[in-house]
Amino acid sequence: MPAIRRTTPDSPPLKKISPVRALKPKIVAALIRPLDPPAPRAPSRTALLLHAGALPPARIPPEALASPRHDRLVGIAISVSLFVHAVALTIHFRPFDLRHLSDKGPLLEVALVNAKTQAKPTKADILAQANLDGGGNTDAPRRAKTPLPVLPRSNPEQQVTVATQSVEKLEHDTQELLTQLQSVPVVPAQPKPTEATEPTELPTASELMQRTLEAMRLEAQIAKDMEGYQQRPKRRFVGARAEEYRFARYIEDWRLKIERVGNLNYPEAARQQRVYGSLLLTVSIRSDGSVENVEVNRTSGSRILDAAAKKIVEMSGPFASFPPDIRRDTDILHITRTWTFTKGDALVAN
Repeated sequence: MPAIRRTTPDSPPLKKISPVRALKPKIVAALIRPLDPPAPRAPSRTALLLHAGALPPARIPPEALASPRHDRLVGIAISVSLFVHAVALTIHFRPFDLRHLSDKGPLLEVALVNAKTQAKPTKADILAQANLDGGGNTDAPRRAKTPLPVLPRSNPEQQVTVATQSVEKLEHDTQELLTQLQSVPVVPAQPKPTEATEPTELPTASELMQRTLEAMRLEAQIAKDMEGYQQRPKRRFVGARAEEYRFARYIEDWRLKIERVGNLNYPEAARQQRVYGSLLLTVSIRSDGSVENVEVNRTSGSRILDAAAKKIVEMSGPFASFPPDIRRDTDILHITRTWTFTKGDALVAN
């Protein structure tokens, strides 16, 4: 700082000097003066040992060359690794137990629709696989359902074929047995030659006669059963497909008559209660066209429809008599058909 001089009344006035102007010569002198060289750094202990030859260069330990900053980073990394492993060891994993699932959980109802629309409904009532903005003819919250139940289809033709083959095989076996009994004469059994030391017992005349009478009685019984079987009415089972034209024409006429009478006399109770379904029915018809029996092979699930089918058969009879080509080998014809009471209040036999 510049020296401050005290003034007296007689002394001349002092000239004021600003602090910046006073420091300007010192700043200029500092810039002009050359920079001092840095102070030399004292050599480390390791450098002194190397310079003196106490430590060979090949045997310098790594920790001697490591800097303090590097040692600090290694320590931090080891600490973090130990902490992470400690946290990982505290975490336990176990498989999910399915038994904890509740059997009475919430159910999700999804309906399958057979149509779709481009417009998405504003407020959907149910979930489906596609968007359907449907309408209807009622304001009540109802859903359209299939009118006819899905019933398993049976194969009446195969059952008829198996029954016919069984009857033919039984007739063939019985005829062969009867032929064998008639062709083989009944002779007394010859005793087998035995050793002289063993005693032999020959059948007496009464025993031989008894065996002969027993064989004759058996032959008569078989002949009687065969004659009685041949006198029974010859039955023919026909399914939905008739191979011969003579049966196909007669069955088609029978079907048309059944449908005509059934549609004219459709059950009123089924129409009022809106009951629909299908059943499997077998109708047995004699050669003169009269009905022998009506049997429900597979019910429709409704007593109204089963009873209506039987009543329609009774109202349709008697049917036409058998033509000569059917009468010559058939006494009773069994017709099996599927009767369907449709949604349009109509009867279809197929």
